[in-house]
Amino acid sequence: MKGKYVLIPVTILIGGFIIMISLISLRDEPSASQPTQQVRFVETREIKLETVEAEIIAYGRLKSSQPVTLYSEVNGTLVQGDIPFKPAQSFRRHELLLKIDDRQIRLDINSLKSDFLNALASVLPEIKVDFPNEYTIWQDFFNSCDFEHSLPDLPGVNNQKIKLFLARFNVYKLYYQVRNLEIQLEKHFFYAPFNGSIVSADLRVGSTARVGTRLGEIVNLDNLEVEVPVPAEDIGWIDSDKNVRFSSSEIPGSWEGRIKRIGNSIDERTHTVPVFFEIMNSKNENLFENVFLKAEIPGKAIDLACSMPRKVIYNDAYVYLKKNGKLMRQPVSIVRRELDSVIVNGGLSNGDSLIMDVLQGVAEGMLTRSRN
Repeated sequence: MKGKYVLIPVTILIGGFIIMISLISLRDEPSASQPTQQVRFVETREIKLETVEAEIIAYGRLKSSQPVTLYSEVNGTLVQGDIPFKPAQSFRRHELLLKIDDRQIRLDINSLKSDFLNALASVLPEIKVDFPNEYTIWQDFFNSCDFEHSLPDLPGVNNQKIKLFLARFNVYKLYYQVRNLEIQLEKHFFYAPFNGSIVSADLRVGSTARVGTRLGEIVNLDNLEVEVPVPAEDIGWIDSDKNVRFSSSEIPGSWEGRIKRIGNSIDERTHTVPVFFEIMNSKNENLFENVFLKAEIPGKAIDLACSMPRKVIYNDAYVYLKKNGKLMRQPVSIVRRELDSVIVNGGLSNGDSLIMDVLQGVAEGMLTRSRN
């Protein structure tokens, strides 16, 4: 009787399991859903191949091409010239910047000049007697000598006997001693060789100068130049026939210049070559020495090329194009790399749609649509 009660629950479980299997087999399998393809919206630019001029951006300081340091070659006290000898003082060409007390050397010159004229006066009678045709020449020379001016040049002597007369009376010796002192006298005066400005004044009026003493420094303000260190790889791209544009963040304005000379050695530390530019009409411009300038240097022209931002170049080898509504990777040839852009001269055609966005996580064939 107990066995009969045990079989009933087992029979019910087995029957329920069979019914469940039957119902599962009757259920329809769900159809697999098709994934929707993603569309990428991008900014594009139409490629136009044309002549592109390279450009080199570099920086340098404006300097006078003619700085002059003044040193004393004689001893004496500094005396005021035509202008105050102070820093930042401007001057004009031929103005007396400074002089060293010359009273003593003038007395020495006149004393020696007196000896010279005395010797010449002694030889004149000898020349008049023996060489009457030459006498007038030497008499005129004697009359042209005075104590206020430098000695004139000695007359030429072709006659050996006249040379002997002059040598015997020490005329030659005394003449050249006077000329030597006259040259020393000239070193007491510092005349401006150009229009410019005083950069520094190491000694002031009233100070005592010695031989070799540094007096100060002056610069030529009519002849300014900019020394610009240019990367060695950019030197070959410079177009020397075109003007350069300069600008500065320190003072307003822009200026034009041209190349004066290019260095012939590379700086081992910076791998740059110095290029020197002349500022055109600098004396009429509001420019200061040592101002920091930005140089925009025109480069050589590249035919059938286009310029594009560096960000659209991937691995320095390819770009992405939008073609037939899909993303396509296109290898390109880069002819020049500039500060923020590159110049491409191979791999692209007129009318290509260059993708300007920075792309990540994309694959070729992805659907694209322009948003511009």
